[in-house]
Amino acid sequence: METTEVEFIAECYNVKIVPKFNHPAIHLISGDLGPFMAGMPISVPLWAALNLRQQHKCRILPPDWMNVAELERLKQEEKESQVFTKIPTEHYREITHLLVDVAGSDLPQAEEVQTLVKDLWDIRLAKLRASTDVFIKSDQVHAQVDHLTMMELNSVRPLLLKSLRHISQLTKVPQGQNSSVNESGTISISVASADQDD
Repeated sequence: METTEVEFIAECYNVKIVPKFNHPAIHLISGDLGPFMAGMPISVPLWAALNLRQQHKCRILPPDWMNVAELERLKQEEKESQVFTKIPTEHYREITHLLVDVAGSDLPQAEEVQTLVKDLWDIRLAKLRASTDVFIKSDQVHAQVDHLTMMELNSVRPLLLKSLRHISQLTKVPQGQNSSVNESGTISISVASADQDD
């Protein structure tokens, strides 16, 4: 799955907006939007909020978790925990990126919020890489990881799958064969001849 696909899924997340116009409900396959009344907060999918904001037809209200105090708490909690902590939404990074990019002026302390989200992402990604390294070096076949986001899993999936594929191939090499993994990632196997001279 590509990063853009994860962002597309994140755009289904509901946010509150304050519309600057009046309009009856809009009927879509995915559900109804509205009715819209100027000055009255309403919940809409992120994609709709971003579209209306780009047309200057609304102001976007940041989610409850998107403030400096809450993000500082989440960051500290993540640093102190050895396991992944539960975060308010699976798409925290993508939502922050999209909101800051399109509606940065609507968000209090937007730059600080963006920095804290990046710090939280970096802490979790470092923890994920360390956990992946431990898992690969162990003889375990299954691993349970809780509270990981789709984007976090997506970032480590290529490395993890490739590593596990190589490990699986190496463990299947019959006795009497020597195996090695070259720089291109392919495995070369040499078989020692039984009647080779000493």
